[in-house]
Amino acid sequence: MDLAVEAPTLRPLMFSIAYRMLGSVADAEDVVQAGMLRIHERTRAGQRIERPDAFASTVATRLSIDALRSARRSREVYVGPWLPEPLLIDEADPAHRIEQDETVSVAVLTMLERLGPVERAVFVLREALGFDYAEIAEVVEKDPAAVRQIMHRARQRVTTGAARYDADDADAARLVGEFVEALRAGDVQALMAVLADDVVFTADGGGKAPAIQRPMSGDVAVARFLVGLMRRGATLGVTLEPTVANAEPCVVFRGVDGATLCVLTLHVEADGISAMSNQLNPDKLRHLAPVGDLFALLRGEGGE
Repeated sequence: MDLAVEAPTLRPLMFSIAYRMLGSVADAEDVVQAGMLRIHERTRAGQRIERPDAFASTVATRLSIDALRSARRSREVYVGPWLPEPLLIDEADPAHRIEQDETVSVAVLTMLERLGPVERAVFVLREALGFDYAEIAEVVEKDPAAVRQIMHRARQRVTTGAARYDADDADAARLVGEFVEALRAGDVQALMAVLADDVVFTADGGGKAPAIQRPMSGDVAVARFLVGLMRRGATLGVTLEPTVANAEPCVVFRGVDGATLCVLTLHVEADGISAMSNQLNPDKLRHLAPVGDLFALLRGEGGE
């Protein structure tokens, strides 16, 4: 195996697994680095790797399981709601350009937090990568029959409260366009028109950025809240940039200097935008550098 030849393929593969497992770009990058080091050490020792993809998948999965077990305590004491780090579809780093599907959506990654490390690994390998049960059993070192049971339980837990009816692409694009236009105009009524009645807004500041500590629900409350934020942001030179993150439409908010302030991901269903996840924690936006300081901006210290 020529490591230089295989690396461009193996890195994205390992990142794809680790990101889905951990919901963190930074942690996934650590897994990839550790995984490539293991592969390098094995090849230097003269041990042939017959199936590089399978070996890399196994290494990335096991490292991710270890990382999840280590992170469990810190996530239990996390300040406010926990949301995954956004993965923009136009990521500059080639290693981050994974196939974006439902398994990287904010909703699924958040629901995966309900699962234990091995359950999460089984779900990711089966749903995202299409591994068969025998292959997964080798990776997680369990009997194939046990893996089937784990997958059954994991799927039940993850699909609880799943989406009702997703909007088709044309309707979704229209609703997102109207959402952005209403937000820029500060039009509460127009904003309410594209929100589902029971829309839920969740924010992750991690104690390091100003964010609501509990999810907010209801079209009236959410529309008024967002318009209030935009009016404040407009005075500070904040701009909106529609794009795609985690296989769903999103809006990146930037300061006057172009720094990323937050990423608002939208989940669009047939009856409107049903959920919004706002990532403000600067530690979870580092891969989108430069990152702005919202506290400083609100004090009038940010930008030029």
